[in-house]
Formats: sequence, C-alpha cells, structure tokens
Amino acid sequence: MVDSAASPPLLHLLCGKIASGKSTLAQQLASAPRTLILSEDSWLSGLYGPEMKNVTDYVKYAARLRDTLTPHLVALLTTGTSIVLDFPANTLAQRQWMKQIVDQARCMHILHFLDEPDSLCKARLALRNQAKSHDFAATEAEYELISRYFVAPVEEEGFNIKRYSSHAG
Repeated sequence: MVDSAASPPLLHLLCGKIASGKSTLAQQLASAPRTLILSEDSWLSGLYGPEMKNVTDYVKYAARLRDTLTPHLVALLTTGTSIVLDFPANTLAQRQWMKQIVDQARCMHILHFLDEPDSLCKARLALRNQAKSHDFAATEAEYELISRYFVAPVEEEGFNIKRYSSHAG
C-alpha cells in the first residue's frame, strides 16, 4: 500500500558519456527516502561479466537485462518506490525504453544530463581504471567507440531534463 502522505514516486534517469559522473550522482539521488538504485553495471557484471568481451556483447546483454527488468521497474514505481536508474540514457533507443517505463508507470521523472567535455571524462576514466573502482574498465579506444553513439537529449523527446555541466557554454 502506498502512503498517501508521501511524495509520489520519481524515476531518475541518467545521461552522460563514460566517466561523466552518472554513478556518483546516482548515489547522491538514492539517498532520498523510499528510493532504490538500480545499476546496469552491477547487474551486467554479476550476470554476464565473464561473457562480456566487447561492445557487441554489452549491447546484447544490456538489451536482455532491460527486457527482464521493465515489468519490475513499472511495478516498483506504481507501488510508490522511487528509482534511480543508473543505466545510460545516451542513445535514442535507450531513452525510448526509459520513456516506455515512464508512460507505463505514469510516474514523474527527471532525466539528469551530465554534459561534460571529453577531456574531463577521459581524465576521470583513467583515474577510475587505475583505482580499479568500477565493475568495467573501458579503454580510451572503447570510450571513443562508445561515444560515437552518444546523442544528447532534447526536449522534444518528452523528458524533464536537468542539465549539469562543469564547463561554461
């Protein structure tokens, strides 16, 4: 049963290139009451880690994970749990999937767009890889390959976008 005095559930979505700060922001957002964080990297690492050898494997297993989790995400939101979905909202297809969740759950949402320059993301990636503090260590070549598919969100997609940037302009 949902507590009628509580605020309605909120779905937090995260967009930004590798090492832009999505997971750090996700942890901060997840500190809100009745808020659950779901991390794609944690799920993929636990379920498919040894089988994920390249970007093609990531695409295959990430799609399988999204399909499996969709009804659970909708159920959690409709029963009053807020979710920080630490999955990349970096392509139109990824955001279309997220929009389906928003529409099915009829929930409030915020698409947090971390608009950081490549130079900052690459520097953070190098530090993260050196510290071995992440489930996956992307190389700079993989960063470049994956970044080619990045598409910044636009209002016409129907999201409530909150933009973050450490650089001017």
